[in-house]
Amino acid sequence: MATPGFTIALHLTCDYLVTYYDRVDAVFKALADPTRRSLLDELFARDGQTLSELMERLPMTRFGVMKHLLVLEEAGLVVTKRRGREKLHFLNAIPIRLVHDRWVSKFSQAWAAGLVELKRTLEDRTMEKIFEIYIKTTPERLWQAITDPDMRAKYTFGVRVEADWEKGSHYRGLSANAQAPVPIFEGDILEIDPPHKLVQSYDACWSDEIKSEGTSRVTWEIQQVADSCLLTVTHDQLREGANAELYGGWMMVLSGLKTLLESGEQLTTPGSLKYA
Repeated sequence: MATPGFTIALHLTCDYLVTYYDRVDAVFKALADPTRRSLLDELFARDGQTLSELMERLPMTRFGVMKHLLVLEEAGLVVTKRRGREKLHFLNAIPIRLVHDRWVSKFSQAWAAGLVELKRTLEDRTMEKIFEIYIKTTPERLWQAITDPDMRAKYTFGVRVEADWEKGSHYRGLSANAQAPVPIFEGDILEIDPPHKLVQSYDACWSDEIKSEGTSRVTWEIQQVADSCLLTVTHDQLREGANAELYGGWMMVLSGLKTLLESGEQLTTPGSLKYA
């Protein structure tokens, strides 16, 4: 059975083919903007979304999302259907396929597909590290320990984290040197839901070698379990074979966090001795 989005696209295909050569410029213009590509990615992941649903996934105003959707509709890349009071948006892949067919011959298609798949395979070889620890505390107190710079410094070897803890904002981890603090790591707040979840991009910068590893991602998740909390830290989007310095200190950090919250004392670890 055809999906609603496919049915709409099918109805538009004949008209689109007639005017295709007049609309190629519109397709390229629409695809040139990263925000519009993000909208297409969202519809590819789940077709038939409302304007409100798409707004939740993009850090911009309702009017801004509407403007981008209008450009995509004019290029034929998005089609809409009314369902009651809702206006649903569907991805229409026909224009992209026509552009593909115009320049990729049937003889080169297999080679192109193979090389694209090879590129995707090589670039997508990433790894993740997951750390779990139970701490006898409340979610609110654990969240404070993660986001308060003074508390954070007590279990992260003196590194203070500066941030306003708003989605989309930047944060920095600075060394304890009061005279000239040195950036140790930095990134952006990707998602924040106090006191349950914090997602951050992560760029380590304590050495030139570690800087070359590029950007990874750190996710903090807090789950209450009776009078304790399960804290799960996931460090992912690491390249396969990444330098162990990137993730090797997490158990010392989390053990120090547990000790601080449960006893009020600071835990002596190889990391704390090294950076004291």
